Amino acid sequence: MKIKDREIGTGFPAYIIAEMSANHAGSLERAKEIIHAAKESGADCIKLQTYTPDTMTIDCDHRYFQISEGTWDGENLYHLYQKAYTPWEWQQELKEEAERAAIDFLSTPFDQTSTDFLEGLGVSAYKIASFELVDLPLVTYIRAVDKPLAKKICI
Repeated sequence: MKIKDREIGTGFPAYIIAEMSANHAGSLERAKEIIHAAKESGADCIKLQTYTPDTMTIDCDHRYFQISEGTWDGENLYHLYQKAYTPWEWQQELKEEAERAAIDFLSTPFDQTSTDFLEGLGVSAYKIASFELVDLPLVTYIRAVDKPLAKKICI
């Protein structure tokens, strides 16, 4: 596999992807700081997740939409996604910040609209979320744009 000019795979150095996720805590400036911290830490790439609460779930108070244990015990899924997502209006600016920092930028799309949005940004690769691996229409849609798909490898 190749992301931009970088060969990835057996016989090549590890390609390290730093996950931003919701660690920006709703702050664009913090998101930019995370990009630079990832670069300074030796990461090759910063990765976001591209979704909105509405593309992930519905705003429903039924118990099936409530988290019942762990860190987010009692949290409604919709409201959690609302707090955690990276606003789409930030993503072009974050991609440009990554380019200035000389670190690759990619994202995990969760549906076709987020894939289309990321295509408009000109991302060079995607990562499929573990839970989305069984969403064959989404995987097929992303594969159709003919970009590399990163896999998660935990050591």
